[in-house]
Amino acid sequence: MDEPLWINLGGSFINRWAEFSLIMNSIPYSLIGAVSFSFAITYVLVPVFNRFMKSIGVVGTDIMKEEKKPVADMGGPGVVTGFLLGVFYYIGIEIFIPPRLNGLVYILATLSTVLIITLIGMFDTLTALSKEREGEGEFEKFKKIGIPRWLYFFIPLPAAVPLMAVNAGVSHMSIPFVGRVEFGLLYPLLLVPVAVLCCSNATNFLAGFNGLEAGMGYVLHLAIGLYAYQQGQFNAAMIALCFSFALLGFLRYNWYPADVFPGDLNYTIGAVYSSVAIIGNMEKFAILCFAPYIVEAFLKAASRFEAESYGELQANGTVKPRDNKIRGLTHLVMNMGDFTEPQVTIILIGLQAVVAVLSFILINFI
Repeated sequence: MDEPLWINLGGSFINRWAEFSLIMNSIPYSLIGAVSFSFAITYVLVPVFNRFMKSIGVVGTDIMKEEKKPVADMGGPGVVTGFLLGVFYYIGIEIFIPPRLNGLVYILATLSTVLIITLIGMFDTLTALSKEREGEGEFEKFKKIGIPRWLYFFIPLPAAVPLMAVNAGVSHMSIPFVGRVEFGLLYPLLLVPVAVLCCSNATNFLAGFNGLEAGMGYVLHLAIGLYAYQQGQFNAAMIALCFSFALLGFLRYNWYPADVFPGDLNYTIGAVYSSVAIIGNMEKFAILCFAPYIVEAFLKAASRFEAESYGELQANGTVKPRDNKIRGLTHLVMNMGDFTEPQVTIILIGLQAVVAVLSFILINFI
């Protein structure tokens, strides 16, 4: 007689927890040091970059606040610097004390992807800030209207080139509810850039609330990092966990009321996630854990990607959508009750945490 599903799920969770406990007791010091480095350096550097951004006028306005004070609008440099130095620490320890690092080319390819997407995000942020520029020349007019919408969704594509060039990942994928599918050359030439493009845009869609992008990104990368380590994909785990804790250091300053916006960081969150899934061959788990962003993308598509995630501040301090249409997960949460901005953020971070836990449980059944 078959056992009930809830017993199978409970047994799977207990087994996973036992495996997880054993793995956590064997984490190398190089990984602990790299993660700690990423967090500490980001935590220290973000205020420095904030002051610099304000001094040169790279600021935005928090539209869901009564007080419209300028906020630093480019959080990427502090996070990416902390992330890079953490990864460099790991590479240095693993190569020289003692030499045992395998797969360095995939780590370097991922770093190249991260740097390219960071430059693209910075360009996107700076172009958006230049809408009030004057002049009739070609360059001035381009700056005034910002990035054309058709280009806006495709600018993350160049970031996929390093992963394509090293043929990262394997030519087959395990797709939820479908199984193993062999793609051959289509994997590096088509699926890798599509993955980077879709993930980067999806994490850019679910944005606009203080702490939302960084908080959900922290949980997302923590989950895939722990899963990668459990599967023996140590390089992928290191990259995900370093980025996760860099986001945690950034969250201190991005939490309500924010001193800095992610801005250029939104694309990077998705690019790092897709890179980790590719080099760790963890597409099935990655898709499961990415479910909230997939839902967000479909909701945004209903408005032809015109809808914004923002809400309007009410007299009682809560936030509500600008109309009754649900064009994103933030709209859905705001319509569920009277919530303040940080409460909406906490609910969605909690949703991502629940999805992550369910992904660990369900991965054995699909």
